[in-house]
Amino acid sequence: MNYFIDSLISAIYLTVSLDKELLHIVSVSLRVSCGSTLLASLIGIPLGFLIAFESFRLKRLVITVLNTLLSIPTVAIGLFVYILISRRGILGFMDLLYTQKAIIFGQTLLIIPLIATFTISAIGQIDGRYRLTAMTLGANRRQTAWVLLMEARYGILAAVIAAFGRVISEIGVSMMLGGNAKGFTRTITTAMALEYDKGEFILAIALGMVLLALSFSINLLFHFFQGRGAK
Repeated sequence: MNYFIDSLISAIYLTVSLDKELLHIVSVSLRVSCGSTLLASLIGIPLGFLIAFESFRLKRLVITVLNTLLSIPTVAIGLFVYILISRRGILGFMDLLYTQKAIIFGQTLLIIPLIATFTISAIGQIDGRYRLTAMTLGANRRQTAWVLLMEARYGILAAVIAAFGRVISEIGVSMMLGGNAKGFTRTITTAMALEYDKGEFILAIALGMVLLALSFSINLLFHFFQGRGAK
């Protein structure tokens, strides 16, 4: 018990003193998570909106596939991307393996289904009369789509925030594609796993507290925007 308390106190001191190693690890995590969330949003939001806005034959099947991909293990994404970017892979010439770009690539693939699915849900919750009213007033398809997008903006923002929360706390993609290189690709979760393996818990506890603080903040934002979207 004393060992745990001492480790906790040391971890708090490490966090408050803004330890350089801790700050660098957190900055790498934020950099790759923000990058992957941005890229996934640029793909997932238009994709989800298009699926929700248009009517086509395989629409239900596409939505089912997206929902299925929500539960795909991160290590499966990591393995798939590893095969693509390894030296013998299709994208091996790009020399991405064990870089931050590789992590961003993998995390982007991980959360595109999440953002797309949440966007479909946000659009689906809009009263159908909005679309009919816009068309009755003479709006073309692009203008009607813009009206629906603005009406669903809080739900879409909630989707982006949820996606960021997903990647900031994942470990499979970061470990397999980044390699956990100190000062380069070591993220919060991979550093915690390494410190645990070494039997040194102070940095791991400090990083855990930072991750909990980030997760709490993300959840507050998520519920705020989700609440605004439900009004």
